[in-house]
Amino acid sequence: MDLRLLSSFLAVVEEGHFRRAAERLFLSPAAVTQHVARLESELGTRLLHRGPPVRPTRAGERLTGHARKLLTAADAAREDLAGLVSGRRATPAPLRVGIMGHGSAELTPAAVNAFRRARPEVPVEIRQLDFTEHSSALLEDRVDVAFVRPAPDDERVTADVLTTEQRIIVVPESSPHAAARDEGVRVADVMDLPFFRVPPHTPRPFTEYLYFGDESPRRSTQFALTPQEALTGVVAGRAAGSGLKSFARYYAWPGAVFVPVLDAPWESSYLAVRAVEPGSRPPHPEVAVFRALTLALARELGPRISTA
Repeated sequence: MDLRLLSSFLAVVEEGHFRRAAERLFLSPAAVTQHVARLESELGTRLLHRGPPVRPTRAGERLTGHARKLLTAADAAREDLAGLVSGRRATPAPLRVGIMGHGSAELTPAAVNAFRRARPEVPVEIRQLDFTEHSSALLEDRVDVAFVRPAPDDERVTADVLTTEQRIIVVPESSPHAAARDEGVRVADVMDLPFFRVPPHTPRPFTEYLYFGDESPRRSTQFALTPQEALTGVVAGRAAGSGLKSFARYYAWPGAVFVPVLDAPWESSYLAVRAVEPGSRPPHPEVAVFRALTLALARELGPRISTA
């Protein structure tokens, strides 16, 4: 299987757009389109819904995980052989930090910077996670630690509470709910909102969090995998979203109004790591250090973030 084809396919999946994928890879859109078509021909199945939005088919979703592993393995092999040929001293493996949305607000950059000061010799790679990667990025070994919300419901993942915040909804200025930005609303008041859709393979804990536990709320036709995509639907008047109170500080988009939900249970953000299991691949040796630093900062900054 040609790694160039996999690279183009993965870029389209992650960007959700052929042109943006081409810009990221410094290729023409026609070349990226041809790569995906060749891959589909080779595998004998359609991998992408052309959209809009462009999104993976069921086969494409399955291939995405394999593609990431193969490309990561190829990069590791090149780096290992380059070090052998040059005779240079091997550098520590990078610590891969996954961040869903804005992570744990101000705590996230504080933790990353504290680790960099404590372990300046260890490279840190920041990887943005979408809503479907709530636990899969860890389980598929694409990240070593992850800032997520809510807690993953998987015994293979261990999660620590970092911040606990009030819930909010995000609506366009034209929404009747926007008038309650100061006094707030109740859960019963927001169940008729057209909340944006997420893919069927989105983990159940995240969908329950997103829709305030309602199994069948009203849905928009707008799909979103990231906060930016959700906000695009909000300001265009096509969808509503939900989040934590600190979301408003990080995504203060013109046209988006953030309204507190008074009777919704407060929700937490978490630092998640893979649980150590017999026979499993050992974790990155610096995970314990990153986790300890983050929890120490959470004790200091968490209460401030919760009341900000």
